[in-house]
Amino acid sequence: MWYIIIIGITLGVTVLFFSSCSQGLWNSKEGVERGAVSVVAHRAGAGLAPENSLAAVDEALAVGADVVEVDVHLTTDGELVVCHDNTIERTTNGKGRIGEMTLEEIRAYRIVTADGAVTEEPLPTLGDVLWRINGRCRVLVEVKRTKDAERMAKAIINEVALYQADGWVAVQSFDTEVLAHIHRLGHPFTLEKLFYFKVPFLPFAYDGSLTRFNCLKYDYISSFNFHYKYISSRLVKKIHSCGKSIKVWTLDGPKESPMLPVDAVITDRPDLWKR
Repeated sequence: MWYIIIIGITLGVTVLFFSSCSQGLWNSKEGVERGAVSVVAHRAGAGLAPENSLAAVDEALAVGADVVEVDVHLTTDGELVVCHDNTIERTTNGKGRIGEMTLEEIRAYRIVTADGAVTEEPLPTLGDVLWRINGRCRVLVEVKRTKDAERMAKAIINEVALYQADGWVAVQSFDTEVLAHIHRLGHPFTLEKLFYFKVPFLPFAYDGSLTRFNCLKYDYISSFNFHYKYISSRLVKKIHSCGKSIKVWTLDGPKESPMLPVDAVITDRPDLWKR
């Protein structure tokens, strides 16, 4: 019990500390000039067009995003649908849980804009996105948490192989089990681990639950991706010393961070970073 109490107090202090001084952590002379930072279009560029839509993909390509990031869920018939939420209520004019619907049922509905206007576009599949991009930039596929990690892992591997996209696709997730399954099954693309924050001075990080963090545990991971408010030069140095990359999510414009000691920024507005 005492162990849980200590961890809880540590987490609380950590969040308060980083929330109050996170902006100062960016002011590092060792930061990378933002022109050298890779720009990742979050949810395909949610600030440019409806999130996770082919319209957003087209806009992200047009402004020169280095990477397009999309979220995927599995349907009951094994299709990978591009959507952030596990339901379609917020982003379409329909209702239902993706994991309890077929692709045909989902395709009956249309994506809505942020102000509620109904578009002509249904939710795309991962295959639709890969076909649209066709190697013109890299794709970062975020696999959402799932109760069937092995089935999800197989679906991702098969879809990337089908579109011969292994050279320009990476997969990220908060769900360590999914990443571990992909690793065990064998894959030609890189894997990236999402975290909210690392607990300072302790070997723990938070990805939805508290987990032990070290580079050896994640030897198959190429990049660690943290929320931008909870990053520090100390953490960046440690990750780079392990031969890993580090991305931060989710910023808007570069005014939030004129100097970044990181390898990539994940942003809803890739256009602001590419100007």
